[in-house]
Amino acid sequence: MSRPLLLCTDLDRTLIPNGAEPESPDARPRFRRFVATPGVTLVYVTGRHQALVQQAIAQYDLPEPHVVIGDVGTSIFMVTPEGWSRLPDWSDEIGRDWDDVGPGQLAGLFADISALRLQEAEKQAPFKLSYYAPIGTDAGALKAEMTSRLTDRGVRASLIWSVDEAAGVGLLDVLPSGATKYHAVDFLMRRLGHDESTTVFAGDSGNDLEVLVSAIPSVLVANGHPEVREQALRMAQASGQAARLYCARGGWSGMNGNYSAGILEGVAHFRPDLGPSLDPASG
Repeated sequence: MSRPLLLCTDLDRTLIPNGAEPESPDARPRFRRFVATPGVTLVYVTGRHQALVQQAIAQYDLPEPHVVIGDVGTSIFMVTPEGWSRLPDWSDEIGRDWDDVGPGQLAGLFADISALRLQEAEKQAPFKLSYYAPIGTDAGALKAEMTSRLTDRGVRASLIWSVDEAAGVGLLDVLPSGATKYHAVDFLMRRLGHDESTTVFAGDSGNDLEVLVSAIPSVLVANGHPEVREQALRMAQASGQAARLYCARGGWSGMNGNYSAGILEGVAHFRPDLGPSLDPASG
């Protein structure tokens, strides 16, 4: 490989084929073969915590990554045969936003908000405080009240609201303001000696938008929501990064562009020099 590749990918509905759209039959085996190529560093970027990432690897026969950005961007783990080790530099980087206030102390700020219910202990992290809330909650009003309390305490935080449609419940994560997917990918990229010319990111949904419309070359897999695709294209155009966003559409190498097929299609777009490794038939 003439130049190395730092391949950073979201998991659910990006690499993991757990959406409604079909997966090309040979896509994941081809993805596994490609990321085994010398010079490729594989990074999973996910909201999942360590146990759930390991569960996904086993359940979907995914390749072992070299690095995991997990817990909605609040943790970075280096993965070796000896195990997972947290990257302390990242904890130091984002910890300043919370000014040494731990999640337990933050939870005390919201103890009287009846709509909030703490998630299970394994879903919490040193820089992630996670709640359940009724699906019909006025998320805007709830976040405004919580933000006011955090500001009064001098804590810089971001509040991420999402919905678990299968479980019929709202999810709310309190994170350091700097603990974003983009910041984590950019931090890791530079720490490992990569830059935008040797990095590719893949995602599928709204929580990937910050990376998708950045200077980091990114692919939106074909099964991504049409609304996300429209928004990403619009935002990338407005920020002058349209050339850094590729929307997989299928047809490349006989595959449909969904999930791992879309990731490979995007890498082929940004790194045509890797053609024989991505598509052996092309060599």
